[in-house]
Amino acid sequence: MSFYGVTDLWTYVLGALAIILLPGPNSLFVLSVATVRGVRSGYQAAMGVFVGDTVLLLLTALGAAGLLRTYPALFMVVKYAGAAYLSWIGINLLRAAWQGLRQPVTAAVVDTQSGAAEPVPSNMQRPFHRALLISLLNPKAILFLLSFFVQFIDPAYDTPALPFLILGTIIMVFSALYLSALIFAGARLAQGFGRRKRLSAALSSAVGGLFVWFGVKLASASLA
Repeated sequence: MSFYGVTDLWTYVLGALAIILLPGPNSLFVLSVATVRGVRSGYQAAMGVFVGDTVLLLLTALGAAGLLRTYPALFMVVKYAGAAYLSWIGINLLRAAWQGLRQPVTAAVVDTQSGAAEPVPSNMQRPFHRALLISLLNPKAILFLLSFFVQFIDPAYDTPALPFLILGTIIMVFSALYLSALIFAGARLAQGFGRRKRLSAALSSAVGGLFVWFGVKLASASLA
């Protein structure tokens, strides 16, 4: 028995929650932006993730995974573009960490009286657009969504768009709650990192290294 075309709803809920909690480039980028630029910019990055996830859900519903399997060359183009972009962000984070260590402490701290702040690193500018690209340039996400979603959609249901909408809404709500928690955690971390350059640089380096790793992992991904 299905719930409006969704089979085994609670199993899906638990699986979706586990998927959202897994660390990935989207959540790490949102956390990094919130730590460097604050809550408002963090939500701009989160909106980029939401839009990107929505596009991927729509592409999955339209059979994008099958298209990538039919045309391996297209998959290769998207795969290497995504890998290069993730690696580029990681390298910029590593470079920003190195530059932060070389700056005087006073230059890295926001002047709370005048409201002036240090220049925003290039990799943290336009957070919405960057988060959107990070979300979209990952063909494995489309394949994963398809393989996960189809397990919970009743093929005999008259309106297949409805269970897809239900499943998509659940995972988007989980994503919104999780990213909100990361945004406020990042803003809180920024208060402690203001005068602790080494700790801040270590975190930036770790996140940068993870982005490079995500890029390498994506570059080695296959359709199998």
